[in-house]
Amino acid sequence: MNKKRETAIAWFFTLNGALVIFISIGVFCLLLSNSFFAWQDVGFFRFLIGIEWRPSGFSESLYGIRTLIVGTLMVTVGAMVIAVPLGVGCAAYLAEVASPVEREIIKPVVEVLAAVPSVVLGFFGIVVLSPILARIFNLPNGLNALNGSILLALMSLPTIISIAEDALTAVPREFKEASLALGANRYQTLRHVLLPAAGSGVTAAVMLGVGRAIGETMTVIMATGNALKFPTGYFSSVRTMTATIAIELGEVPYNTTHYYALFAIGLVLFVMTFAVSLLADIFLHRASEVKKR
Repeated sequence: MNKKRETAIAWFFTLNGALVIFISIGVFCLLLSNSFFAWQDVGFFRFLIGIEWRPSGFSESLYGIRTLIVGTLMVTVGAMVIAVPLGVGCAAYLAEVASPVEREIIKPVVEVLAAVPSVVLGFFGIVVLSPILARIFNLPNGLNALNGSILLALMSLPTIISIAEDALTAVPREFKEASLALGANRYQTLRHVLLPAAGSGVTAAVMLGVGRAIGETMTVIMATGNALKFPTGYFSSVRTMTATIAIELGEVPYNTTHYYALFAIGLVLFVMTFAVSLLADIFLHRASEVKKR
């Protein structure tokens, strides 16, 4: 009886894993099949490297997404510049410095931050952060790439902190004891021994944070200004790929080039997030191999 139960459980998990794979392949095929119709009218390379995005309804329709890709990468890179030092530093503090009482206070706060809805952070960006940025940098308004980067950094922090802390605590205790025995203090041990040993796990945490930032929609719609102009800096309003799909897909005429171009944007976004997730999985695998050794 126990053997049949174990077999049933094994089949249950196998079928669930296969279902996830089939769903992912199905999403990819759906995006790819619809993207072909856009590329037939626009051209694949013209679609990727074109600067202007002027969909149907204008005198001349143009479907170039380079501006959208640059806007997406700008807010993502800006978010990581802010989130990675804060996230890794907080993870190191929780893993090696904080007392049990401090850890019990900080960790729930980090988890609460992960539970804040993106629309609430978007409101925060409009009502609070935007006027502050406009006042500090003497701007007409604060709805720009910098605003979006700060908000995406806040959203990425819980992921980076949690996974980086797990990577640091997974480092064998012997590493720390050997460093301390050789005369290094706690901070030298953390910097020169523990962080390098947990490098794969920390890198995976950063990659997953990047994936979280790239795929965010509501916050960037509300906080970045959504200007369809090629950005000149972080004080420029930008529009991301996710924001473009969310804004335009609900009103676009069916079976038009504009309609299929939005699917093509989704395919590019899918490939980008898949690549980031794959790299994160590779680094996590390396971290687990180091732990086994």
